[in-house]
Amino acid sequence: MRIAVNAHLLAHTRSFRRAGVSHYIEQVLLHLAQIDRANHYTVYTTRGLDQAALGLPANFVVKPSRLPTINPRVRIPWEQGIAPLILRGTADLYHGCLNVAPLLSPVPTVITIHDLAFIRFPQTFRAYNRIYLDLATRLSARRASRILAVSEHTKREVVGLLGIPSERVIVTPNAARSHFHPPAPAAIEQLRARHGLPERFVLYVGTLEPRKNLTTLLEAFALVSQSVPDVPLLIGGGKGWMYEPIFARLEQLNLRDRVKFAGYIPEEELPLWYAAATVFVFPSIYEGFGMPPLEAMACGTPVITSNTSSLPEVVGDAGLMVAPTDPIALAEAIRRVLVDADLRAELRQRGLARARRFSWADTAAKTLAAYREAVAV
Repeated sequence: MRIAVNAHLLAHTRSFRRAGVSHYIEQVLLHLAQIDRANHYTVYTTRGLDQAALGLPANFVVKPSRLPTINPRVRIPWEQGIAPLILRGTADLYHGCLNVAPLLSPVPTVITIHDLAFIRFPQTFRAYNRIYLDLATRLSARRASRILAVSEHTKREVVGLLGIPSERVIVTPNAARSHFHPPAPAAIEQLRARHGLPERFVLYVGTLEPRKNLTTLLEAFALVSQSVPDVPLLIGGGKGWMYEPIFARLEQLNLRDRVKFAGYIPEEELPLWYAAATVFVFPSIYEGFGMPPLEAMACGTPVITSNTSSLPEVVGDAGLMVAPTDPIALAEAIRRVLVDADLRAELRQRGLARARRFSWADTAAKTLAAYREAVAV
């Protein structure tokens, strides 16, 4: 079987693009490479990301574009115009790793749908991105032989919002990458010294964008500061889009001295930041999966997150969950974890056990099975 994989969203720069979808593509490819030496893969990537950079075996051929296709204005013409031409006679199956496949694909297609936020929360997207994603995802899903959904919640959304038969949708959950585990205490202390981190702090990690709900986090933190004034909030993550209201709310709440923005946190340091934090808070309005809470749990950090979308499915009983629109409830959850050492210890143990339930190896095996089903239809 000759499998073409659209990996143009694999990122190799320090930016918000090196986030969930990029990690998903990387991990699926690496774990497929461990279990499949029989099929031939052609991996299409953005400019500058070649065979040596990915370290895949000989049955995986990496073909970087001459263009910066990580940019949607370049990638979309590639997906819809160039891909149908190069697939003819060279592939038996095409995998679109972010919702979309060529609408004129000459071969069967598999698409991964990470979420349908552009349908659920259209106001949080730029018009250009939203219109294309909505139309292209609906048409791609109807034509795809199989759809991979990153959670049961996303599968329900695909079936309910897109009208896709349930049997065509396969759940292939995300997982924490292998370097997310409790670090050595000495390494954590070195991180504190290197970045001047306090002994206790509240941490958020994720792209700065509207549906991450950081304005509510700031409102909750303002309330927490009234009773626990010595614990700052650290926000890690690159600027995505429509992030200006976050900084406006920061000024309105007079929190400039209590909230620090760390920017993009390097991959090699991220487990240390999680482990150094007293509590990790992720109040997102909507997630197709929710990788940061899982990563934090894998590092032994107590987690507070939202009780909506896929987040209960990821966190289970291992974290505290509150309504993302309720800053008072969020503030109370943060305060509880900060003042109760026994609760922190319990959440740590539950989180470590919960994180072990998710496996990239299982996801790769289910992905390969979906490929075989798709060409057999």
